[in-house]
Amino acid sequence: MLDYEERTAFLGEWGTFQKMVFFLLSLSSIPNGYVGMAMVFLVDIPPHRCWVPGLNSSSFSLDLNLSFPLEEVRGEVVLSRCLRYRDPPGPNGNETEGCLDGWEFSTERYTSTIVTEWNLVCDDDWKAPFTATIFFVGVLCGSFLSGIISDRFGRRLVLFGTLAMQTVFTLLQAASTSWEMFCFFYFIVGLGQIANYCAAFILGSELLTKSVRVNFGALGVSFSYALGYTVLPLAAYCFRSWRLLLVVLAIPGFLYIPLWWYIPESPRWLLAQGRLKEAESIIKAAAKMNGLMAPDVIFTEDITENRTKESPRLYTWMDLFRTRNIRNITIINILIWIIISMTYYGMSLNTPNMDGNPYFNCLVAAATEFLAYGSVWFLIRYTPRRFTLPFTLLLSGGLLLFIKLIPDELSGLTLILVMVGKTGVTGAFGFLYLYMMELFPTVVRNMALGATSMASRVGSTVSPYIAFMGTYNKFLPFILMGGATLMIGLLSLWLPETKGEELPEFIHQVKPLQRVCLWQQGRGSTHDRKKGTTSVEI
Repeated sequence: MLDYEERTAFLGEWGTFQKMVFFLLSLSSIPNGYVGMAMVFLVDIPPHRCWVPGLNSSSFSLDLNLSFPLEEVRGEVVLSRCLRYRDPPGPNGNETEGCLDGWEFSTERYTSTIVTEWNLVCDDDWKAPFTATIFFVGVLCGSFLSGIISDRFGRRLVLFGTLAMQTVFTLLQAASTSWEMFCFFYFIVGLGQIANYCAAFILGSELLTKSVRVNFGALGVSFSYALGYTVLPLAAYCFRSWRLLLVVLAIPGFLYIPLWWYIPESPRWLLAQGRLKEAESIIKAAAKMNGLMAPDVIFTEDITENRTKESPRLYTWMDLFRTRNIRNITIINILIWIIISMTYYGMSLNTPNMDGNPYFNCLVAAATEFLAYGSVWFLIRYTPRRFTLPFTLLLSGGLLLFIKLIPDELSGLTLILVMVGKTGVTGAFGFLYLYMMELFPTVVRNMALGATSMASRVGSTVSPYIAFMGTYNKFLPFILMGGATLMIGLLSLWLPETKGEELPEFIHQVKPLQRVCLWQQGRGSTHDRKKGTTSVEI
């Protein structure tokens, strides 16, 4: 029985059609980078203090001890941000009161953020990280719904529908009149952001051949996301009002409208729906674009009939825990995805809390994405899987923990360690998609991707609060993220090797956990002994 790959092999691997799909779908992921990370500047908390009527102060560096008590923040003694003396300008004993007349915010860094717009400080300071959490809850829901909607209505419709959703609701965000309204729109933007990214990833994987597919996932989509991330600090530096910044970030979405006439639906999905004629017309159009002559008949009814016979029974999420081997693989993957997502987004959101210029810090953080994806692409080609994941995680976790030992005057060294650590965790994040596909069998592979992707969103919803801790103690986020990343780096050493091996088809083919145990090499298989590892059932 001829499968899809064999029936469409005459198209070649890297013709005009494949190049167009590769680059246009990659470009469609650029907005995901700056939309997903815009919260770095939208919810940042600028320096502030209580507003005192009649107090003439034009600078936050003035000595205002007569009006404000002192407090310790991040190891420094500063004027209180939430209290003032009851009887200014001179203190009456030590009696203090809250900011009854509102707050005064520094405009040195931003003209406005949502924090200054709706006074999300002091008793309401929990709302700033919660705003980012709302976005990630939308991402979590989008992770769950995107696959279902895409399978039901098609990849192309979801790709452009969610891109429109992202653009329109980002504009509506800019017109928000309350914090609650802003959060509602932000939830929908988060839902559309991840659904758009997944739709582009799936559509490209199904339109491109096997050899091009790896480069599309590891370089095309990832580099475009990183490019969008890099654009963000440049745009935020030029447009320092949160409303204007959102408008500027939303407008490029309209430039993608012409892509509707160039990016086709997935022929694989059309075949799964029994729409043979439409799938065939797309392949023939691709052949014409590549300067090739397509056969008169490409697909016949037997290809759809064959697809219904390949899965003899219905698999459920419980099958991810059915046997000891797949249960161990599933649990370890879920833990790794949660911590990696928490660390990746926690470090990204923490850039304004670091010493130095927040725009420059964010730009450097974005630039590390290119280095991370390029390095992982190299490691994927030339090193074992069991080296790549532990190496990137242990490197990242170790460097983040080491930051605590760096003296305050060496802020440049701290920045270097943070960015190298972020490079490691970013590379691990990108590598996980490939490694997970090789660990899980075909019958539950998509289900496993959905489960681990949803687990990662649990970590991302916690990440804003990890970053929020940095406003009070600049080392605490690095200690928490570094310790957790180091833990899962050690845990990942138990995962089996998969490079160059056949993908498992059924659950009983899932490999057992392995551990480095040189003194027990004789207990392993011949294949294991060559790698210096022992397979163990746990």
